[in-house]
Amino acid sequence: MSNFQFLQDEWTTLYSKVKIAEERVFTEPVSSAGYSRMVLEESIHKLYDIEHLEKPFNKELVNLLQDELVKNIIPYQLLEGLVYVRKTGNNAVHYGNRISGQDALVSIKYLYSFLKWFAVAYNSKVVKTPGLFDETLVPKVGESVRKIKTIQEENEKIQQELLAQVQQLQAEKDAILAKAQESDIALEEYKQQQQVAVAQLQLQKQQRTIPVALEFSESQTRKHLIDIDLKEAGWFNLSEGRELEFPVKGMPITSDNPNGNGFVDYVLWDDNGKPLALIEAKRTTKDIEVGKHQAFLYANCLENMFGQRPIIFYTNGYETKIWEDNLYSTPRRVYGFYTKDELKWLIQKRATVKDLRTAKVNTNIAGRAYQLEAIKRVSESFVADREGKICGNKRRSLLVMATGSGKTRTAAALVDILFKNNWVKRVLFLADRNALVTQAKKNFSEYCENLSSIDLSQEKEKTDTRLVFSTYPSMMNKIDNIRDSDERFYGVGHFDLIIVDEAHRSIYNRYKAIFEYFDAMVVGLTATPKDAIDFNTFELFGCSNDDPTFMYELSEAVESKFLVPYKTISVSTDFLKSGIKYKDLSDKEKEKYEETFEDKTTGLFPELINKSALNRWLFNKDTVNKVLDALMQQGLKIEGGDKIGRTIIFAANQPHAKFIVDCFTERYPQYPSGFIAMITNEVSHSQSLIDSFCDKYKENNPQIAVSVDMLDTGIDAVRVLNLVFFKSVKSYSKFWQMIGRGTRLCPDLFGISQDKEHFLIFDTCANFEFFEVNANGTDSAVFKPITQQIFESRVNLSRLLTADKSDDNLELANKLLDIVHKDVCQLDKNRYQVKMQLRYVDEFSNRDRWNRLDSSDIHIVEEYLSDLPVPEAVNEMARRFDLMMLKMQIATIMLSNSQKKYENNLIDIAEGLSTKYSIPAVNRAKVTIESLRNPDFYKGVSQKKLDEIREELRDLIQYLDLTSKPKVYTNIIDSEVSIKINEPTFETNLGLPYRKRVE
Repeated sequence: MSNFQFLQDEWTTLYSKVKIAEERVFTEPVSSAGYSRMVLEESIHKLYDIEHLEKPFNKELVNLLQDELVKNIIPYQLLEGLVYVRKTGNNAVHYGNRISGQDALVSIKYLYSFLKWFAVAYNSKVVKTPGLFDETLVPKVGESVRKIKTIQEENEKIQQELLAQVQQLQAEKDAILAKAQESDIALEEYKQQQQVAVAQLQLQKQQRTIPVALEFSESQTRKHLIDIDLKEAGWFNLSEGRELEFPVKGMPITSDNPNGNGFVDYVLWDDNGKPLALIEAKRTTKDIEVGKHQAFLYANCLENMFGQRPIIFYTNGYETKIWEDNLYSTPRRVYGFYTKDELKWLIQKRATVKDLRTAKVNTNIAGRAYQLEAIKRVSESFVADREGKICGNKRRSLLVMATGSGKTRTAAALVDILFKNNWVKRVLFLADRNALVTQAKKNFSEYCENLSSIDLSQEKEKTDTRLVFSTYPSMMNKIDNIRDSDERFYGVGHFDLIIVDEAHRSIYNRYKAIFEYFDAMVVGLTATPKDAIDFNTFELFGCSNDDPTFMYELSEAVESKFLVPYKTISVSTDFLKSGIKYKDLSDKEKEKYEETFEDKTTGLFPELINKSALNRWLFNKDTVNKVLDALMQQGLKIEGGDKIGRTIIFAANQPHAKFIVDCFTERYPQYPSGFIAMITNEVSHSQSLIDSFCDKYKENNPQIAVSVDMLDTGIDAVRVLNLVFFKSVKSYSKFWQMIGRGTRLCPDLFGISQDKEHFLIFDTCANFEFFEVNANGTDSAVFKPITQQIFESRVNLSRLLTADKSDDNLELANKLLDIVHKDVCQLDKNRYQVKMQLRYVDEFSNRDRWNRLDSSDIHIVEEYLSDLPVPEAVNEMARRFDLMMLKMQIATIMLSNSQKKYENNLIDIAEGLSTKYSIPAVNRAKVTIESLRNPDFYKGVSQKKLDEIREELRDLIQYLDLTSKPKVYTNIIDSEVSIKINEPTFETNLGLPYRKRVE
């Protein structure tokens, strides 16, 4: 008999494998855990097939389980158990004999709960599943078990079968797509079938009400996940009385404990028999600080018993804190556990760290007075005295240093003294582009040649690498890729120091989880002037009163002759001032204009492109030539004035860059091939072009580089004399980074003893005028994500509707709260961002909690929850439409001045859709569309009606898939979304009409 008998009739292959897993739980636990994982993987593949879901490009199990549609299908109560099955199976592959029979038993029990649900959901006939898992059916060691001949061969055979299935499914999909692409009609039919499949899936999910039977309580699952996290850090074989519930003596004597005995929840031991760390775990209902003192007392006991004080961890299941009380006076939050080697390093540091404040800086790396001052200020923030002993102080610092003043050198000199004084063992350097990572690694290899280093954008990690250089997205993927491949997993204690290049708010918003995940000291580097650094950046780096740890800005650097100043030349043309008129174009320009902007359905094109549209186009030859002429005539020159100095032209986009190069080549044919070149992400071997352009000692081709986001930041090109801002720059930090490309000194640039004294900036788009008005502003290009705005808008709208008390509004309010509650329930608790806010996730997983929101609760929702949901599996335009309608509903209730703007947007959308009634889906919505075209419709319209309109048009927008048309765009102003599907510069194939807009 088997616990999985219910699979035998319809799921034969699953049954055969899971039966083997069941038989080997105690006799071959490694094999059992591996088979459990294989069964889970095969069943998930079957779920994809049954539900007609498209599999991700990377078909690893972790990616299959993280798909949002899959997480919506599988009951959320089962998801954490599947994490345990996956991780235990992975550990079986990586660690072999460290998997115990108990590990395999827990894994198969979680799998059992899932497979019962799977069978009920997908059997063709009604299936009767058993109750709780019957452990008596699992053979024990010594019992008669089917002989295991070659487990490895069996595993490989099963994996090959799964791979063959995947390849067959992919081939079938490719065949369908190839057939669909034979004609536009067939392709459209294919798209409609896909839409129908998604709609049917949504309906099935709503109708599916299958009861979920669990083998473990929430508290047991929580302990299992703590145990598996310990195993991911290399802590296996947690045995009772040793690693678990270790008895100690020396606790305070009380009436309840007259002998002073105690039991430590977890003790992690060194190979020499001394304790490295202890973990005190309290119930989830307790405040985390309740366990702090008890953990401290246990550390005293272990120190007295073994002569070594352990590192202290204490947790309540939601939060975990580490306390190195020999080095740091205060605990800090962590999101995992340390490996044995990492704990040994923390123990060793206690006795070996030296005072950074008196450390000697290597002046060959950074020897300027302000660089030494910067290192001193960081050292003083990192180190303090406590009771006559050197100890740690703050763990984060921010250096504000003008571009060209040597931020990288300063950082390298700081790293050098941190290594030499035993404060760090491994360092992570983060930048936002591969080119910057490569350049930083090259510089550090020169400055700190004794330290091993790798560039994760080009190399594979090694075990003992001291310096790791990475982009932010690459590191996010590394720490999420938990042992699902041969790549190294970075645990929370892997790095001792993180250096953040060009630290500013957008980095904080998108990647703050990296800095919170790693338990490391952090040093931020930025060239953004202090008055443009926002509160979040100061807060991230622990700077009180908005004062950075050290500041050395451009004006001071210029005054001290360490950098050169800029001079600006404003370049304007009639086109840039007033836009383009068709009648003013040449015949060739008219031909280009018509090719770009003609409506393929109506044959019409706009008579005028306004100024804002022009800034997106910039393809007029007269405009480009006037800018190039200004550069070539007024730009700083070398070689006695015969040759234009090294120049960067910042273009708006790839086509714009190509157009500039083409115009230059035609207008200045006397220059050799390669004199001007594009340097963009789409240019192959662009790094070799950058290396040539940045040569410090001689002029090479390209002499003029046309850049799209490749040379804006972090590039050390000392010979640059001219910058052309041929795009609108809306980010204050990016603006100063672009200026910084020209600030570096360059001796003998114009000849012997004729040094670079200044550089020129040609501003074609009034960027200096813009930032003079907004001199104290912050990065205006950063907004809350649309999904976060939707979540918050739903919550706020529900409160406004509830205050009205009418039946329709109360019903709509409850509907909105049901949606946000479901969003919280379906969060993947294995994501470390979710783990960080697990207390609030669990609290708001209770539907009743949403019925009693007050103002403080709104703060909690917006601070800790609203940024956690992932975007809904619909296209971007549909999500933007959702947000616009929610904001319109709020504006309607609040009688806001913005209400009229949203009504006009809705009228514009209806006008556009009304021209496409030939499409059946659009025609079915004709009544609604026609009513929306009438301005009188909006007078007194109910909230319920607006919600119905939102649902109907949203589905239509999703069906039309407007985001797949590159000429459709959306406009976000002040975090409010307005959908404009009829701008003349981005016309669609839907034939939507042009309408002149009032800015």
